[in-house]
Order: sequence, then C-alpha cells, then structure tokens
Amino acid sequence: MANLVIVESPSKAETIGSYLGSNYKVISSKGHIRDLPKSMLGIDMENGFEPHYINIRGKGDLIKEIKKEAKAANKVFLATDPDREGEAISWHLATTLGIPPEKALRASFNELTKTAIKKAIKTPRSIDMDLVNAQQARRILDRIVGYKLSPFLWETVKSGLSAGRVQSVATRVIVERENEIRAFVPSEYWTADAVLFDGKKAFTVKFYGNTDGKIKLSSEDDVRTVLEAVNGEKFKVVSVKHAQRSKLPAPPFTTSTMQQEASKKLGFRSERIMKVAQELYEGVNIGSENGGMQGLITYMRTDSLRISAEAQESARGYIAKKYGSEYLTETPHQYKTKKSAQDAHEAIRPSKVTVEPLKIKKYLTSDQYRLYKLIWERFVASQMQSAVLDTVSVEFDANGYIFRTSGYNVKFQGYMALYEETEDSTKTSDEEEIKNIKLPTLSEGQLLECREMNPQQHFTEPLPRFTEASLIKFFEETGIARPSTYTPIITTILARNYVEREGKSFVPTKLGEITTDIMLKHFPDIVDYKFTAEMEEKLDDIEDGKVGIDNVVGEFWEDFKKELSAAEEIADEIKVALPVEETDIICDKCGSRMIVKNGRFGKFAACPNYPQCRNTKPLTKPEEQEEQSDKKIIADFKCEKCGSDMVLRTGRFGSFFACVRYPECKFIKQRTKEIDVACPKCGAPIIVKKGKKSTFYSCSRYPECDFSSWDIPVNEKCPKCGDQLFRKKGKALIVCNREGCGFKKEATEATKTE
Repeated sequence: MANLVIVESPSKAETIGSYLGSNYKVISSKGHIRDLPKSMLGIDMENGFEPHYINIRGKGDLIKEIKKEAKAANKVFLATDPDREGEAISWHLATTLGIPPEKALRASFNELTKTAIKKAIKTPRSIDMDLVNAQQARRILDRIVGYKLSPFLWETVKSGLSAGRVQSVATRVIVERENEIRAFVPSEYWTADAVLFDGKKAFTVKFYGNTDGKIKLSSEDDVRTVLEAVNGEKFKVVSVKHAQRSKLPAPPFTTSTMQQEASKKLGFRSERIMKVAQELYEGVNIGSENGGMQGLITYMRTDSLRISAEAQESARGYIAKKYGSEYLTETPHQYKTKKSAQDAHEAIRPSKVTVEPLKIKKYLTSDQYRLYKLIWERFVASQMQSAVLDTVSVEFDANGYIFRTSGYNVKFQGYMALYEETEDSTKTSDEEEIKNIKLPTLSEGQLLECREMNPQQHFTEPLPRFTEASLIKFFEETGIARPSTYTPIITTILARNYVEREGKSFVPTKLGEITTDIMLKHFPDIVDYKFTAEMEEKLDDIEDGKVGIDNVVGEFWEDFKKELSAAEEIADEIKVALPVEETDIICDKCGSRMIVKNGRFGKFAACPNYPQCRNTKPLTKPEEQEEQSDKKIIADFKCEKCGSDMVLRTGRFGSFFACVRYPECKFIKQRTKEIDVACPKCGAPIIVKKGKKSTFYSCSRYPECDFSSWDIPVNEKCPKCGDQLFRKKGKALIVCNREGCGFKKEATEATKTE
C-alpha cells in the first residue's frame, strides 16, 4: 500500500500530491478534527487544567476515512502547517490514529516546492510537543476567559455577549483612541511660505524662525509681524549644503508588514490578505510550462526577517542578470529580526524568484496576482543595492527672518528601479512637498526676488482612528498578539459588534465602550497591554520548553479567579443599560417606534415591546442608504485599470462596483460570492453567479477558464474516476457528472449546507 500524507487543506493536498507520485496518497483533514466541546468549559480546573477534546461535529465520516487510509498505509506522514496550530493538528491526528507522538512522522516545510517537500518526507521528525503545548495553552487560556467572563457580561451588560482575552485588549485600544479624539482641543498655528524667483524658475520656501532660532507662529499677529518685516526685501542665500545619502531598501515582508503594505497599496482588508496569501502558499496551477501546481510563496505567518542563503543567492543571480552587477551589494543585505520575534520561519518571499508575476498573471486571480507581485517585488528589492540621492538644503535670510527649503535628485535608482515602500501616513503634507521639490542651482550670497507670501492658518489635529494597517502595527509594536492571531482578533471584535467600520477606520460602538469600561474597572489585567504582551512571551517560553502549561495557566487562573469573584459579588451594582437606537419606522402592529437590533445577518428594526410584540422589519439596504445619504460605499479593493477607489453602484441587473473616476475610467467589477472549492479545471476559486432562472457556479477566471455548473461543486473527487463531485441542488445527494460513471452517495453534514 502507498504511503499516506495528511495535510489540513484540500488545495495543499493537491499541490503536494502532484510532487510525490504514485507511491504516496495525499488526503486532507480539512482543518482541525478535534476541539474543546462548545456546550461546556471542557477544562479540568482541578487536575492540571487538562483539556477534554471531542471530535468536531460533522467530521465523523472524514475521521473514519482517515483511519481506514492510515491502517492500510505503509507509513503515515503528518504534513500540516509549520506553526503551533499546524503542530497541534498533527498531534490531534496522531492521537486519533493511535500513533505515539514520538513515533509520528512529522513532515515540516516552509514552502510548497518539490525540493522542500521531498526533503521533508525523506527527513521526518517527531511531533514537537513544546509547540503543541504552546497552542494548547493559548486555547485553554482563551477558553477560561471566554467561558468564565462571558456569563458575567450577560448578567451586567447584555445577554449573548462574548468576552475574549486578546479581543478585549484590542477593543480597549480603539475605545481609548476614540476618547482621545473626543477630548482633543485643537490649537491654532500658522505657516508662512514665500514664492521666490531666481530669474528662471519660481519655487517655494518655508518660514523657519529668526537668526536666534526657530519660531512658532501661533496667531495671525505673529504672521503679520513677519510679513511686514520681509515685505519688499530681497531673500539672501545664506547657505547651500550639498550632500549624498543612501536610502536602504525595505526588508522582506513579515505577516505584519505584508498586511500593512497590502492594506495601503492594494486596499485589501486583513482577512482578504491572509486568504489570498494562503492560496499562494498552498499552491496554484500556473501552467505546465511553468511547472504546473506550485506553492508560490513561503509560509505567510511569520515575524522573522531571516532569509535562507539559497534564496538570497537565487535573488542575487536574478538581479545581476536582469539589472546588472551595479545593482548588487558586495555582500547580501542582512536584516535584523526583533528580539521578541519567534523566528520559526523565514520572511515571506517567493518560493522561486524566477517565477515572475507577469509571466504567470493569466493563471492567477486578480487578487492573487496583485499580492504575489507585491511580495515578489518587495523581496527582490530587499536584495538590491541602496538608492543614492543627491540632496540639497538651502537657507535664506530676509531682514533677519530665516526661510528654508530642501530637495533631492536620484543619482542612482538602486532598489527604487523596482519597488518603493509606501510612505508613513503620519507624515505631513508639508514634508511631502519639501521632499519632492527640485531646486534651481543657487549659490551663497545670491539675492532673490520674493513674488508672493502665502500665510495659512492651521489647527492641530488629534491622532487618527485606527485602520487595519495601523492596528496591526500596534499589535506588533506592543507584542500583544502574534502573526497568526492578527486577523482573527480583528474579525472577532467586528463580529461581536464591539467596533464598526467607518470607511477604512475602526469606531467603537456603545457596546464596546461600556464593556471596555467594565473590564478596566473590574478585570484590569485582562485588558492591560503589558500583561497581555507578557502572556504572549510566556506562551513563547512554553514553545521553547522553559515552562509547562500548568505553571502558566495556573498562575493566570489564581489572579483571574480573585478578580472574577470580587466582580460577581457586586454584579447588581455594575449592571448597565445599553442605550437604545431608535428608527423612524413605526411598528404596524402596536404603533411603537421601532429600534435597531443586531442579528446574525446584521442590523434590523425590531419592536421595543418584545416579546409581547415580535414584529421586525429590514432596515434600508446599503445601496439605498448610499442614495439617501450621498455616502459612498467604498470597496476594499482598488480599480484594476487606474488604481482609484471602487464604489458600490446599483443597475438594472443588481449591484456592482464601479471606478469612482467614471466616466473617465469605465472599469466595473461584479459583486461575487466565493465558495470554498477550487475550480476542477484550473484551481482558481469557484464563485456563485445569477442566471436567468437560478444561480449557477462558475470559475472566477472566466473567460480564461470556461468551467461552470448548475450543481454545487464540493471538495471531493470521485473515488471511481477521479473527476469532480457535485451536490444536486435541493437534494442531500453527491454525484459524479462524468458520463458513464454513475457514482453517487448521500451527502454528509459537511456537504449538505449550500
């Protein structure tokens, strides 16, 4: 019997299967097969915090299939992701299959390439129980906080609330920023620009101070004093300083920097970024001429800047051939990883630098191409020579008042020939203007005419609200989360209605503010930044084998138990009433003014007299709200033609996204919904489309790929002929549509839901 390789993802199974040949069978566990029960705590609090795991509902048939395949196999390799979560999945699989952890063949690799996979299969290791225990400790801590704290919030705030260890800290971050914005008192300040002319070219210089030092212009009177003093005066060049500076390339991506840059450059949300990165890592069919199924990037959950020597040499060879030897450094760039980083994996890079984005564009979805291009360019640029800038700084004197300007020319592009990092959005527009000025040739003692003075009034502004990019940066800088948890935290606080999106920014809801206030008063450790960061370090210590689960969890539980007991004693005093948001809708059953409620599918209008009156109504649709309030709903992706924002529009055939620059740019994109099944022809995601009579399922790469079906594709292949299986609409029946095959079976729980 062939050797068995078990992975957690169907698409990953397909990629690995294409490399290993007929002596290996690759199957997918489709994620975790065991977890803590949902109906109870599932932790033995009296006996070392032992977790009680059960098989996940709906995975019974899959577990039977895995056991059957494992029993018949010569060897069983566990090839799940190379992180804590992946190690835990392998451990659960080994436990379920009855394989002792020390005898389990763990195949671990950082990239899905033929070389890496074959090497991992040839040199398997045992399951790393320290890595597993770090994942278990996080799961246990989060379960204790969730199951012990949530009932307290139900009693004091609102039924059905969910508390979380790190999500509570993330909510606090957003609430405190909003409080800072509300409390901010703007102060007035002025700037004074002068437009000078050297006889050939006009350029702008900025007021700095006087010969004694820098002066802040706080009022119009201050500005008037300067304007009167320099009126009619010549501006004398006091100093001209030329310099040359090198501008280093940005390092290759970590999870955090990839999410920040993709958010800024591509307009993607973190959930979308990680979904696409997962697809690129697990493998895409890029055509037989490029090697078929390929994992295009290394593992995408990492906080390391380390790059393998092999990858560096490959990049340097590519750069020398493509750009020339002058674009290479004498020795490869070495980027220093932060002390707090786990450094378990390399930085995010292309698996093969020779697989250029443009070469495989036709095989990728738009999202896959744009993210792969960003990762590829960032990595290649990180190995290139620094850019060389010729800079000039000039100082002028007008009747004792000093004005300054500066600018630069690019002497040697270096890495800038390929890629430039997005500038920090906290930089002021003034800094941007100065940076981009190209100055005329000036010499000391030269007198210039002032053509006009441009005084401007300004007011200081508070720090901006957090966006996904800035929140992830905060997580990284404070150490309150790890790369694998950034996206789940953001998804959770949005789903729990603790925060809302306003454009690209996060705004706390009343529920988020009230809950945060209670947590700060009664559970200060849970929402303390330092405490949460230290807990992450303790999880790292478990991974390094320095400390055990029971020590970390036990210490946490002793302190948390005291806080919980103290709060429960005064629960009646803590109770708060959430403010009700009224609508303009009148209940047509009892005449009351209806209120806004949050449900599984979003907000709706409900009668305030529930349960006596159970009347509900849908609130205005997003597209109708757009028309009524003139507020545009902006997509989380950019126009593929010009890079502008895409906004939601409504036409005769439904809603779609259109470029905000219409009619100058007429690019549109239909709203589509993906299902978690790969196209059987090309491996791209399957999307749901509306037909004249019913919905149907089509490849997202249409018209390049013409796959479509009225039946619903499922993540299974026919055991008789190997073709794609489909579920018949409205029936609990799985069938093979291949003519003459005739295979069919009853749908399992996992495949019944559309």
